[in-house]
Amino acid sequence: MKIKELFNRGNVNFSCEIFPPKKDADFTEVFDVVDRISRLGADYISVTYGAGGSTSKKTVEVASYIQNKCQTTALAHLTCIDSTPEQIQTQLAEFKANGICNIMALRGDKPKDFTGHAYYNYAIELIKDIHAYGDFCIGAACYPEGHIECAHKQEDIFHLKEKVDAGVDFLTTQMFFDNNLFYKFLYQALAAGITVPIVPGIMPIINARQVKRSAELSGANMPARFLAIADKFASDPLSMEQAGIAYATDQIIDLIANGVKHIHLYTMNRPNTAEKILGNLSHIIR
Repeated sequence: MKIKELFNRGNVNFSCEIFPPKKDADFTEVFDVVDRISRLGADYISVTYGAGGSTSKKTVEVASYIQNKCQTTALAHLTCIDSTPEQIQTQLAEFKANGICNIMALRGDKPKDFTGHAYYNYAIELIKDIHAYGDFCIGAACYPEGHIECAHKQEDIFHLKEKVDAGVDFLTTQMFFDNNLFYKFLYQALAAGITVPIVPGIMPIINARQVKRSAELSGANMPARFLAIADKFASDPLSMEQAGIAYATDQIIDLIANGVKHIHLYTMNRPNTAEKILGNLSHIIR
């Protein structure tokens, strides 16, 4: 099923993101993660694409397992920063052959030795090629607090509208920890003429190491309430996990109470975390 069709059903949808294994020996563990998340009733499961396409083959294999073995809709990530048009065409053909019709189109992180000379420098170029190939539902990323490489928020919104106009069917946000920033972003996007579904991405922070890393990777604002939790429980792993799950649960409850119909969990391949959060929301989501 195409994800844009899921969004038309009217009920609250939830999805989870996992990443494929770096080593073939780890496939059993990843398939166990997929099985457990699928049993939770996830409407779709997204599979990331390794840096520099390092796990691209594994992305197809895991997405195919989700789609064909678990009978759950799969969303395969595809990055383009170090790919040629021929490689992208080959990848699209492989997705199609495995029954995968949903793609998250991303530029990807620039390699350390990146010179700025590539076939693809922006996600919109990939989106146009996927759209031209035909018959895929296309998702793209968005940034409620602005892309870390874009100096001005208005410019970031302008480029986001360009991506949508190029053929994007839905957007998923980078992680955020302050819902008010997300609501403000929704108004800004709507004012710019962006009307496709925007799915909030929620990252449960369950250990102290994640706090610093999440801020560095995403540039996300850490509200005082969140920092107080991290400071209080950083040295107590079990309490930090419980507090992180409670914080993410509270974020989701607030989003749904304010009319948001789609929730995406960045699970970091931790089905236990997803199970606990969705257990807290058993009546709210279903």
